[in-house]
Amino acid sequence: MQYKRILLKLSGEALMGKRQYGIDPVRLAEYANEIKNVVAQGVQVAIVIGGGNIFRGVAGASNGMDRVQGDHMGMLATVINGLALQSALEDAGIQTRLQSAIKINEVAEPFIRRRALRHLEKGRVVIFGGGTGNPYFTTDSAAVLRAIEIEADVILKGTRVDGIYTSDPEKNKDATKFDFITFDDVLKKGLKVMDTTAFTLSQENELPIVVFDMNKEGNLQKVVSGENVGTIVNL
Repeated sequence: MQYKRILLKLSGEALMGKRQYGIDPVRLAEYANEIKNVVAQGVQVAIVIGGGNIFRGVAGASNGMDRVQGDHMGMLATVINGLALQSALEDAGIQTRLQSAIKINEVAEPFIRRRALRHLEKGRVVIFGGGTGNPYFTTDSAAVLRAIEIEADVILKGTRVDGIYTSDPEKNKDATKFDFITFDDVLKKGLKVMDTTAFTLSQENELPIVVFDMNKEGNLQKVVSGENVGTIVNL
């Protein structure tokens, strides 16, 4: 395997499948199976998942809601998604632990770095919920922060697009895909990979990012194996 320990970043919207909101059990089972195949190869897997399928703090704030309140609601949404993914993984036979940045001791462990590392070393999948525990920070920032803390080899950002393009491929058919691009070039070209805080944190800590299509069967295993899937962002 190309990577021994990975941080998989999933968007909340990805869990909707073909639904307008909420969680699609079919999509959840597909993701669980993809993750199971990687774990079977001996790869240590940590996951950060967004909450956009349930609630977005920014959207709430734009409609007059207090931003801090909205972000706290978004954090709780990520815990709900984490519980759903944990259940799907355990149904697939994978031992999984959910750790939350906000204390909800009845449903999730508190985030403790040493405990998370121990779970990973024992072959358990660790899901990090609750974002960073702070408002005004996205789950992208949480993903990079946790990846650095657990000393992950790479951040794998699973999306519905198969990499980074010169422009939005869903809007521009002439957009071309990058197989590899540097952090500096992403910034110079004004490409959107993650929010600026998360992207800068990843760059400063020399943590590579791979953007790939998570919805295509077998892609996760191909990325972890080092195949040319998606786009690699590195120094």
